[in-house]
Amino acid sequence: MSPTNGHANDPANIPTNAVQQLAPPASDTNIPTALTATAAKIKELIANLEIPFHPSVIEWRVTNTSKGGSPRGQVVPYADQRAYTDRLNALFTPAGWTRRYAVHTSASFERSKDQKIVAKVLVTCELTISGLGSHSATGEEWADDDNAATSAEAQSFKRACVCFGLGRYLYYFTGTWVDLDDRKRPKTIPKLADWATPEGWRGGLRPYAESASKLSEGTSTGNDGSGDGHYGGKGGSDQAASFVREIEQMEQALGKRMYRGLLKAVARAWNPKDIQDTGVQQRVLAHMQAAERGFRRLDAALDRVGPEALTQILRSLKLQSVSQVDNLQTLHQIVLTLEPAGQREVAKQ
Repeated sequence: MSPTNGHANDPANIPTNAVQQLAPPASDTNIPTALTATAAKIKELIANLEIPFHPSVIEWRVTNTSKGGSPRGQVVPYADQRAYTDRLNALFTPAGWTRRYAVHTSASFERSKDQKIVAKVLVTCELTISGLGSHSATGEEWADDDNAATSAEAQSFKRACVCFGLGRYLYYFTGTWVDLDDRKRPKTIPKLADWATPEGWRGGLRPYAESASKLSEGTSTGNDGSGDGHYGGKGGSDQAASFVREIEQMEQALGKRMYRGLLKAVARAWNPKDIQDTGVQQRVLAHMQAAERGFRRLDAALDRVGPEALTQILRSLKLQSVSQVDNLQTLHQIVLTLEPAGQREVAKQ
């Protein structure tokens, strides 16, 4: 169903530097092979997968449209699956990863939007990266779509990539409202935030929730966005419940002090169930995910320099342990102080 792993993007359509910026050069990142991968180097490799795609390969999809008045639509960014394969090839070479698909068809049932009896094509992709393991995910499309199998395949592949961190940043976008032409295409394309570019991400910028969507505007669902797996057309109550579950699941990863600290700072609440505004829930979750990334970076740096360097930093901040950190600013300060020491240790090896 898919071409063999390779650089499928046409060089005539994408600038040379675009592909070069898809991932840091191997010489700059000490990318490990499957035979030499250590815990620290695997973390570095995951960090390289998380870097955003070059803006030249980003496209925009209309997910919602306004009711009445001048046509307006809510757009979210996405990347074609070729951008994902290019990133994997840049980091692992075409021989360093594989994908396997399984295709199924559901029983026919009534589709709510038009009451037609239709089946769904379900495609499961198992993505295996040498040295990192395997993840699988499923994509789906209505069987009466001429490109059902192709769409479901692309969706499943990208969702499997997200399990490794590749393309995960696209989930932070909630949509931006723009004017549409008479064919419901965006008249203008939003500018990507600095954190959503390779340069900004490498510079330490991170998302703290994209909230361009205005809940006060009446909307009707257009494309539910499931084609690239980065948007779901859930109702408000379902979405709120989903955010609450995701927030609650972060407590174990962050520890009680950071978890409670972010809840209080962002939402002025002690329990995520007390947060009624989905926009605030989303900001809380984004802050917690940023903290989780910070702790991963801290662990990676500690693997290089050992605990003594961290103890000195904590003493300067009048802290006895990392478990006492309750805000992103302090965590960021610790990581930025510790990482250069780790890089010096790597350079000595």
